[in-house]
Amino acid sequence: MKIKSVEACWLHVPIPQDKQHRSDFGLHTSFDTALVRIETNTGLVGWGEAKAAVGGSGTYGALTNIINEDLAPVVIGQDPRDPARLFEEMYNRTRAHYALKRGHVFPDLARRGITVCGISGIDIALWDILGKHLGAPVWQILGGRTHDWLPAYASGGWAPADRIGLELQSYIHRTGVNAVKMRVGVQDETVNNSVARVRAARDALGPDVDIMVDAHCTNTVRDALRFARKVTECDLAWFEEPVSADDLQGQVELRRTTDIPIAAGESLFTRFDFRDYITARALDILQPDPAICGGITETNRIATLAGAYQLRFAPHLWGGAIMFAAGFHVCIAQPSAFILEYSLGHNPMQHELAKTMFPIVDGGMAAPEAPGLGIEINVDFVAQAAR
Repeated sequence: MKIKSVEACWLHVPIPQDKQHRSDFGLHTSFDTALVRIETNTGLVGWGEAKAAVGGSGTYGALTNIINEDLAPVVIGQDPRDPARLFEEMYNRTRAHYALKRGHVFPDLARRGITVCGISGIDIALWDILGKHLGAPVWQILGGRTHDWLPAYASGGWAPADRIGLELQSYIHRTGVNAVKMRVGVQDETVNNSVARVRAARDALGPDVDIMVDAHCTNTVRDALRFARKVTECDLAWFEEPVSADDLQGQVELRRTTDIPIAAGESLFTRFDFRDYITARALDILQPDPAICGGITETNRIATLAGAYQLRFAPHLWGGAIMFAAGFHVCIAQPSAFILEYSLGHNPMQHELAKTMFPIVDGGMAAPEAPGLGIEINVDFVAQAAR
């Protein structure tokens, strides 16, 4: 079996005005992603997803060009059933033969950033092909399931203090989950406004619902410390991306000072970034984004690191159906995984890109049984969304 073609296209879906929300990223007026389609000479097709931005919107011209013009020639003509080797080929490029022979990496300058995002999209599609070829779900190829079912948490929470309780309660009623995530940080203008919103959420939900907060890397260390101290009585499940991903030592200082678990990772690339955060003792919960960090190959390696250091794994799954499926399969296979992110913003990429998605039952999701990623792409949706 050989790879016949690799094609990436920019999908862009406008969000209706009545369903838009505002965060520190601005007003969310569209949802965008890069769709990757790989076809083999036997007719098998695999689907991948790559992201040029952590949020739902972004500019994808450069990323799709990197995939089509820079990365596709590396893998076309090769056997798609070797995703781990092809990851090394794309990551190390002309020196991949040294890396594979000598047992350590020889990456070129593009070892971070959207080149790794492009690798992610191709890698996910390769695992989809491998699963379809073997007639097995991806989690089975990764070593089999360690979880039959995983709980989910509803991810959203932008409303002001007087409405945040109702917003989060609506998530619970819609999905049956027992955990919710809300946004804090610079969007609230002041630390005290963030604190007031979190206290209002806890008052509305009571003590038995887990509440996570996500600052999108927008706090200074001083503000993150003040926030953590002021919400101590709210018993938060985790404090996500409290400070800039460029401020590793600041996050270390925060983690040493608070007993709120610190979660981070959607802004990090490859297992090497996560290694640095782990060894610095900067986080409790690892959150790689499969469409950013290096695909299923790297996400699975990162989850193994989490287990080795007795940390927990909860990937960033805010995106399209394909990257959600990629992260879901890794979670089913990895014992360090403990919960799934489920987007409750208006997200057509997650809910319409695939003809059917994994259903939430009793507040969680059961291991999928279909081969590959286990989803069927809605080609009509793709045709309408492609730019």
